[in-house]
Amino acid sequence: MKKIVVLAFILLLGCQKKRITNDTIVGIQAYKGFPKAKTDSLAKTIASFYTIKTIILPEIDLPKSAFIQVKSARYRADSIINIQKKQKKDTIDYILGLTHKDISTTKKDKSGKTKEPSYKYEDWGIMGLAYCPGNSCIISSFRLQHKDEDLYFLRIKKVTIHELGHNLGLPHCPNKKCVMTDAVESIATIDNASLALCSLCKQKIQ
Repeated sequence: MKKIVVLAFILLLGCQKKRITNDTIVGIQAYKGFPKAKTDSLAKTIASFYTIKTIILPEIDLPKSAFIQVKSARYRADSIINIQKKQKKDTIDYILGLTHKDISTTKKDKSGKTKEPSYKYEDWGIMGLAYCPGNSCIISSFRLQHKDEDLYFLRIKKVTIHELGHNLGLPHCPNKKCVMTDAVESIATIDNASLALCSLCKQKIQ
């Protein structure tokens, strides 16, 4: 099987801890084609993991304006989270999108320039994208697939918890077992991490 190299990419906009309470609400926005059973399970996982409330929003189509066809047919993750942010109702605090379609963004270096080679990173396939901190993120199951269904879904859970963690203000963690570790372009990093926060990240979020 051909190995897929991936990156759990985020927008780092000066990560700082955001205050969350038991009344904090995350709206789960499943896009058409994402399995309802997985949406329901992820909503419960999020609620339990962060001790917050989740509500499942009506299923909708991915925004047509986010569709591109540069390397392949897929959707720009940065466009999706921006649209979600603008359309988020005041009754919810965060909005988390779920899709089975491929998503991408432009991977940049520390100076803000597109990484080299630019042809590779201008439209870079990713598993998730989030504002850090912010109120909008998107997760794609496209690059997480595996013949083992349990492993496949565990990967989705980890990326979901990871991206929402960025919304809540958690930066990447140097602890490779922490769910907030940087995938560094390898899905093996995700498989190696636990579905748990390290003690340092727990302190930051509490």
